[in-house]
Amino acid sequence: MARSPLSVSKFRYTFFTWWLVWASLHTLLIMNFGFSLKVAALDSLVSNVQLLAACWMVSNILRFYMPQKELYWYILFLSLSLSSLVLPGIKVTIRPFLSEGEQAIYLPFIARSYWIRFGVSFLLIGCMTIISILWYMLEEEQEIRQRKIDTEKLSKEAELYKLRQQLQPHFLFNSLNSISALVVTQPERARTMIQQLSDFLRGTLKKEEQHSIRLDEEMQYLLLYLDIEKVRFGYRLTTVIEKDDACNDMKLPAMLLQPIVENAIKFGLYDTVDEVVIRITANAVNNHLVITVQNPFDPETSYPKQGTGFGLNSIKRRLYLLYARNDLLETKAENNLFTTIVKIPQTK
Repeated sequence: MARSPLSVSKFRYTFFTWWLVWASLHTLLIMNFGFSLKVAALDSLVSNVQLLAACWMVSNILRFYMPQKELYWYILFLSLSLSSLVLPGIKVTIRPFLSEGEQAIYLPFIARSYWIRFGVSFLLIGCMTIISILWYMLEEEQEIRQRKIDTEKLSKEAELYKLRQQLQPHFLFNSLNSISALVVTQPERARTMIQQLSDFLRGTLKKEEQHSIRLDEEMQYLLLYLDIEKVRFGYRLTTVIEKDDACNDMKLPAMLLQPIVENAIKFGLYDTVDEVVIRITANAVNNHLVITVQNPFDPETSYPKQGTGFGLNSIKRRLYLLYARNDLLETKAENNLFTTIVKIPQTK
């Protein structure tokens, strides 16, 4: 079971300390009725050992069998039954330790105090029963909560993994199509592209289990990806990368930039034969790593609707799963320039 806010060891220490105090008060109370320390101590010892055993029994019963709401009468019956056994148990246990004179005074006292002892026993056993019920219900609730957290974590990790896996085939198919086109006309470039694709895929496989990596490492794989795309598009694709040196040690989710840049290439180059410049900048702003990707576009042929496309939607979903925020990805289009801004919170 999940651990309760009060640890088991602290609970036991508190419980037995309280019971020791109660046993001491019990002894003083019996002495107040004129009995010797010996008789008072025996009365307290025997009474409280039996009560302690009864409470322990109730606690263990409830540990393995928690009755439903409609069966709470069972708890009441159990408490009443155990309380009724306290007085006979005291008589049987304490009599051998008393002289005849002490028995003559003590046994009538026990008979007169029966209902008081019964009431105190019922109260203590009932309190222990309520404490046990609350304790085990709390543990069960925490266990359910922990299972829910673990399930949500596994679900989130599975969705993140699925998002990463869905991004790879899109890029892979494009690269293979380009390699196929180059095999006959430009075999040397095809071999180069195959090697670059191999290095890129090998690097991405190593990073599958990493939640976050440093920006400079992410940039290395982004440059490898851009080299592959430059083989596809030749002179038409030019990239400009600007970043503060302070950003190098900042972290971001692995393979986050590649689909953003791929989206920029898609809208910037697919419907034009002109040279296109993709600009990537990285800055540190208010404990956030802010990465901006800009690409020109032709509003008549490839106007990029904000928030559309599997790549950007997957990035937004991934950022939400990791940081529980919907404001970390922003897109805007103005003056024939499409801009994607992603903000990565930096946690210590």
